[in-house]
Amino acid sequence: MFKEKLREKQQLVEKELHRILDIEEKPEIIYEAMRYSVFAGGKRLRPVLCLASCELLGGDIKKALPVACAIELIHTYSLIHDDLPAMDNDDLRRGKLTNHKVYGEAIAILAGDGLLNLGYEVLVRHALEHPEDYERILKATNEIATASGCKGIIGGQVVDILSQNTELTYEELKFIHEHKTAALIEASVCAGAYIAGATEEDIHALREYARLIGFAFQIKDDILDVIGEEEKLGKKVGSDKEKGKFTFVNIFGLEKSHEMVVELTQNAIKILDRFGEKALFLKELSNYLIERVN
Repeated sequence: MFKEKLREKQQLVEKELHRILDIEEKPEIIYEAMRYSVFAGGKRLRPVLCLASCELLGGDIKKALPVACAIELIHTYSLIHDDLPAMDNDDLRRGKLTNHKVYGEAIAILAGDGLLNLGYEVLVRHALEHPEDYERILKATNEIATASGCKGIIGGQVVDILSQNTELTYEELKFIHEHKTAALIEASVCAGAYIAGATEEDIHALREYARLIGFAFQIKDDILDVIGEEEKLGKKVGSDKEKGKFTFVNIFGLEKSHEMVVELTQNAIKILDRFGEKALFLKELSNYLIERVN
């Protein structure tokens, strides 16, 4: 039942993304490059979290769908830029050649820029078309913008770049991943909640839930970079070590890192108890993230 519900939400997002990116304008190459990365695969975790948190609070997920898709567009921009030679210099993403390997660095940079801006176009258009929900959409947009900027993804990426080949403390590593990974996961959950008309108490609880899940998600990524299967991961295993990146596995080892993932996830699930049976999908999704192999 959980996997069926997950597929339904993923398919909703996929269909809407195709609609948004069905653009036949010049220059064709930029839209082709944007579509290449958006439709290269992926779990659509962040948009699913957005829809699920809206649904949890009794909101209409159709109203959250444009917000969820905007998040995925912005997330994909960050992946394109993260893969660039000046950043992580990756050749593969989700089992396919990275954007700059197919279209060249210049077009890849512009494709990322295009997706970032398109994400905000989608959000602004949604607000203008639904003035009755304007304030809710604005709050959601503010969450996403903050998480995508220097207080989120960009800030985390900067510290990540400056920290290569450096032995980090737990707090320094936590800072990187709370910003680079967990911030947009947090924004996804809170944005969906805002669209549903969440109270401040709801937002506080869901924010804490999302922080824990985002942190667990990144530690799991660190584990998979050591023990994962290249074919399932869609990228080279051991790339963190090769690039001189310090990870949770470096600090705590595999066994302790796995224990941390389980503990963080269990604590996150406990926070959802206040929402009763309506939180079942989010709880199951949290456990699904622990068990993932990619």
